[in-house]
Amino acid sequence: MRRKASLVLLAFAVFCTALSPLMRWYAFPRLAKIPPSQYQSMVLEASPATLVDYGTMKAEKVPKVSIVQTLKGNVEAADKVERTAGRDVVVWDALSYVAGPDGKMVSEIPERYIFDAHSQEPVHAAGESVDGEPVRRDGIEYKWPFLTEKRDYTYFDAQTRTSAPIHYKGTRRFHGLDVYYFEQTIPWTKVPLPKKMPVKGVTPEAVEKMGTTRWYTTKRMFWVDPVTGAPVNGEEIHKEELRGGDLLPGGGKVTAFAGHVKMRADYLDATVALVSSQRTLVLLLTTYLPWGLLGTGAVLLALSLYLEARGRRPRTGRETAASGGAAGAHGTMGAPEHAS
Repeated sequence: MRRKASLVLLAFAVFCTALSPLMRWYAFPRLAKIPPSQYQSMVLEASPATLVDYGTMKAEKVPKVSIVQTLKGNVEAADKVERTAGRDVVVWDALSYVAGPDGKMVSEIPERYIFDAHSQEPVHAAGESVDGEPVRRDGIEYKWPFLTEKRDYTYFDAQTRTSAPIHYKGTRRFHGLDVYYFEQTIPWTKVPLPKKMPVKGVTPEAVEKMGTTRWYTTKRMFWVDPVTGAPVNGEEIHKEELRGGDLLPGGGKVTAFAGHVKMRADYLDATVALVSSQRTLVLLLTTYLPWGLLGTGAVLLALSLYLEARGRRPRTGRETAASGGAAGAHGTMGAPEHAS
């Protein structure tokens, strides 16, 4: 019985030990992915802020500017891209809507972001765009890869339609989580005017004909959970200017929008709670199950070897004497019965 039990335990030990690396290096890269139907909304605020008054073309201080960002998974579009890409793809239809203190639109820029569901690397396909213009992204946008590393990444800037390094600046403690802090600074760059202008009847083409251009700079900051790769907080020190042309008195420049943009407190708490729940699932595949299986395999192996050793252990003198005494007693009782 001991021999059979030790063999069974040995088989389970081998199974658990072999399953441990498979869980981490085979199952995890295939199971961990962004769902194609994911929907997420977020509200950020710059309080106070500076906005241009298009009536006077002068910059004015305002109490608050709100930025509503939405990311909506387009399952139908993802299915079409997957047929040609041959891999799991996510298509996000994103919208960044900026509203002044009166709730009126300041700018509205849509995006279509197509990326690999597992690695978050961009997938170049028809429809990839910013504000209706085709783009070809390099690097990440919105989300870092699962198991984010302590290094710089290439990050796509939607305003300039270009990619640049976003720098790892160290590990920080944020709302009970150990997160990686990243920074990116975009220097003053001439950028396209939004196709949807805040003044009725005014088009970007008309503004450009007047010789006025739009310039932009920002310092972008992210606090990223390294397990899920999801930012738990994001901020920007953002500034836009209109420069030159007949639209501006004297052909100078005016601040179109400036402010320190931060995530609103209620959305910040909800984001931290969501990321905390998701990181448990990732850790289950990368840490808890692989190490748990390895530990279980080691325990089962030790128990199997222990039972095998006990089954092969030579008998002691006491065990032999006890065995012989039992046999002699049996013979003594049987003699008279045979004699009779």
